[in-house]
Amino acid sequence: MHRPLLALVVAVALASPQPASAQSSPVPARLVLLPDTTGPVISRHIYGHFAEHLGRDIYDGFWVGEGSSIPNVRGIRTDIVEALKAVGVPNLRWPGGCFADDYHWKNGIGPRAERPAVPNRFWGDVLEDNSFGTHEFMDLVDQLGTEAYIAGNLGSGTVREMAEWAEYLTGTQGPMAELRRKNGREEPWPVRFFGVGNENWGCGGNMRAAYYADEFKRYTTYLYEAGRGMYAVASGPSSGYGGHGTDLEWTETLMREAGWLMRGYSLHYYTVTHNWTNKGSATEFDESDWFLTLKKSTWIDSVIVAHSRVMDRFDPQKRVAIVFDEWGTWHDAEPDTPGYALYQQNSLRDALVAGISLNAFNNHADRVRVANLAQTINVLQAMILTEGDRMLKTPTYHAFHLFRRHWDATLVPSRIESPEYVFGDQSMPALTASASRDSLGALHVTVTNADPHRSVALQIPVDRDTVMMQAFVVTADRMQEHNTFDEPDRVTRRSLMAIRREADHAVLTVPAKSVVSFTAILPGRSR
Repeated sequence: MHRPLLALVVAVALASPQPASAQSSPVPARLVLLPDTTGPVISRHIYGHFAEHLGRDIYDGFWVGEGSSIPNVRGIRTDIVEALKAVGVPNLRWPGGCFADDYHWKNGIGPRAERPAVPNRFWGDVLEDNSFGTHEFMDLVDQLGTEAYIAGNLGSGTVREMAEWAEYLTGTQGPMAELRRKNGREEPWPVRFFGVGNENWGCGGNMRAAYYADEFKRYTTYLYEAGRGMYAVASGPSSGYGGHGTDLEWTETLMREAGWLMRGYSLHYYTVTHNWTNKGSATEFDESDWFLTLKKSTWIDSVIVAHSRVMDRFDPQKRVAIVFDEWGTWHDAEPDTPGYALYQQNSLRDALVAGISLNAFNNHADRVRVANLAQTINVLQAMILTEGDRMLKTPTYHAFHLFRRHWDATLVPSRIESPEYVFGDQSMPALTASASRDSLGALHVTVTNADPHRSVALQIPVDRDTVMMQAFVVTADRMQEHNTFDEPDRVTRRSLMAIRREADHAVLTVPAKSVVSFTAILPGRSR
């Protein structure tokens, strides 16, 4: 048993306009932090992103071509690189997704004019001209200062094809290394993560778990021979796209049969408000949809717990990481856009989903060590939207910015006692939170408040010698608020000035429907 050294006492007061006599008294809540309990390091790779050849993520997103009037470096759009570097991209997954298991990498190398054009069978049968291939992606990785996560083709490819790609990327000798040099790249690239197939229970081949386990072992054997210390990621099960129906039997089979060969185990989790055929609008929704979406987003925690229990039986040392390499909201496509392009707007609600999910990943940092939001530009829960030469940062982008200080910090284990957000005859905890201490001793806390009506008076005990407290918030007047190309800063990250010091604690006002970060800095330890 550990003695709590620090506690966050949260008092919630009604903020919606109503007569004083109708307001209830503040609702007490508490987040107890145990800083004398050593937690795991929160890997920066939890904050990774995903770029698939789908809709306008690659083309008209990252890639505009060298002849474009839009400023670019070797065809890669400059303003997007700058925006993503500002928020931080620790790793980037490519080329899919379902696209990956129909992608043959040799189509995307050599002179662009000689690359074959092939139909993108999974996403609208649009013609993929392969102008953005291996060299272009690795150039993007270099420009972003990130690490590559390659998704390999197990579904329609061959063992030789995957092994040759690994050799082309990382080899120093052999025919594929020579082919890379012929195509203009002398030195091998560092590639940290390599996915051995994608959703092989579905678009990656409709396989049984036992069959995929054998295929994973076969492919990974030769991937390790060709690669240079790659982090092999196995394809996990269907999560039911909303939390129900997640396949624990698949996890048991993979861990029993192939756990010794994997470094990571992929899980996917999409928050769908209603159902697969009626997912709902990204911006035209009421409080019922708000509540249901945020409640479903909290289920990602139970998905982690369920699969971790199975993995713990075969891997009690937690050597194999859970890799959430696809997660986020999935709404209906915007009107007048192709459904296969998966282009959706991004509202304050999506920022809350991001905050809830990232808090869950942080709190399970002992097992969750890589994650990739789906997707980076113009697709699903995007960080950035583009329209011609204009771009905007979405509320999700600004929510990610609040979590940056958790990167590589040590988790401070916590227990939250939250008030309920009640809607009709349903309820959910209003608050989620995670906390960490960085290498300089600064305390970082991120909090989400799902309740759209009630603000939170958050009492945060801080060290007596704390010299500076900072807070930032992402919120808006309306739960449906989103950024547009004419008004790109409706929802953004702002300083939260509502902090005051009282004896040995701080009081921070956390607005309704918000994501908030708080940092307490000790003398001489500013960042």
